[in-house]
Amino acid sequence: MTTPPPGQAGDSRPAGTNQAGDSRPAGTNLAGLRDHNAALVLGLLRAAPQGGSRIELATRTGLTPQAIGKITARLLAEGMIVEAGQAASTGGKPRTLLRLRAEAACAVGVHLERDELTVLLVDLAGRHHHVSTEPVERGLTPADAVRLVTARIDRAAADLPPGARLLGAGVGCRGPLDHAAGVLHWFTPLGARDAAGWDRYPLRDELAARLDGLPVVVDKDTNTAALAEAPTTRRPGGGLAYVHLGAGLGAGLLLDGALHRGTRTNAGEFGHQTVQIDGPPCDCGNHGCLEVLCLAELRRGDHAAAARLLGVGVANLVRLLDIDRVVLGGRAVLSAPDVYLAGVTAQIEARIPDPDWQAVPVSVSTAGRLAVAAGAAELVLGPLFGRRT
Repeated sequence: MTTPPPGQAGDSRPAGTNQAGDSRPAGTNLAGLRDHNAALVLGLLRAAPQGGSRIELATRTGLTPQAIGKITARLLAEGMIVEAGQAASTGGKPRTLLRLRAEAACAVGVHLERDELTVLLVDLAGRHHHVSTEPVERGLTPADAVRLVTARIDRAAADLPPGARLLGAGVGCRGPLDHAAGVLHWFTPLGARDAAGWDRYPLRDELAARLDGLPVVVDKDTNTAALAEAPTTRRPGGGLAYVHLGAGLGAGLLLDGALHRGTRTNAGEFGHQTVQIDGPPCDCGNHGCLEVLCLAELRRGDHAAAARLLGVGVANLVRLLDIDRVVLGGRAVLSAPDVYLAGVTAQIEARIPDPDWQAVPVSVSTAGRLAVAAGAAELVLGPLFGRRT
C-alpha cells in the first residue's frame, strides 16, 4: 500500500490534524484521498466476509461505479482483495463478488504486562497465526525489555503466511503514557521493583529502531483491549468501558464509537480514583486508590471483596459518563468471571438511582487473556480499514 495518511500506523496524529499536531483543518492531497477511499472499500469488505459486488460497494460508499472500478482494480493488483465467484442472479447479469484477502498482510499485537509478555500475529480478518505468552523476570531494564520484545516480534514474523506483508506492531502496556509520542510516564516496569530508567522512556522509537523502521504504535493496555471488544462495529452515541483487573487496574473508554484518550492521551487511570481518603499507600504516591484496595483483596484470595470494590468504581464511572455497556477483563476477572459479573452488576444496580431507565449490561471480555494483544494489533490494522484508533 502507499504511505499511510495521518492517523494510520507509523503516524500517531489523529486524522484531521495538521503536521503541528493541533486541530486546525488539515488538507488532503490526491494520494491521501485515494487511500481514504480504498480504506472505505476495504472496511466494507472486512465487515462482510461473504464479499460484496462493485455495485454494492458504490452504493455503500457513495462513490461512482467508475471510481469503485479503479479502486478495486488497484486493490486486486496489490493482492489485498480477490474475486470470489458470483452473486445469485436477480434477473440481470450475475455480479462478481469481491472478498478481502485476509492473508495478504498481518500485524503484531504485544501485551507488555508487569510480569508477562504476550505476542500475537493476526491477519487482516483477525485470525491468529502466532501466539506466545511467557513470564518476565524481575528487574528488566528498558533496554532488556526492548530486546526481548523485538526478539519475540521477529519470532512471530517467522509465522507470516506465505507472501504476506508485516504492516507494523502495536504495543499495549500500563500507563501513564503519551500515546502520541510513544513515551512512558511514571511507569512501573516489567518485573522491576522501581521505575528507574522507565519514566519518560521513548518505547515506540526504541522498538522501531530495533525493528528496522517497522511502524510501531504504543497505547495503554486498557485502550487496546477496548478496541478488541469492537474492532469492526462501534455504535455512535454509545459508551463502552473496558475495565481490566490483573497486575493492576485500569479502564479503556469507547465514547461515541471512538477511543477517548484525553488531552494528554492519558485518560483511563481508573484504578487511581481515591475511594478511601485515609487508605493504604499506592504506588502512585496517593492513598486509598481503588487499585491498591482491589489488589489487597486479591492477595488475600477474596475475589468477592475485590469484585464489590470494583463495582463501586464502575458505578462511579457509569454515573459520571453515562456508560451503557461494561466489559470486564484481566487475569483476576478471568479466574472467577461469575464472581465479578455478579459483584459489579450488584453494585451498579444498587448505586444507580433508576436502574430500569439506566440499564447497564456487564459482560466478560470475549477475547479473554488475548484482549490487550488483539487490540494492540488493531492499532495497526484499524486505520487500513478507515477506522480511527
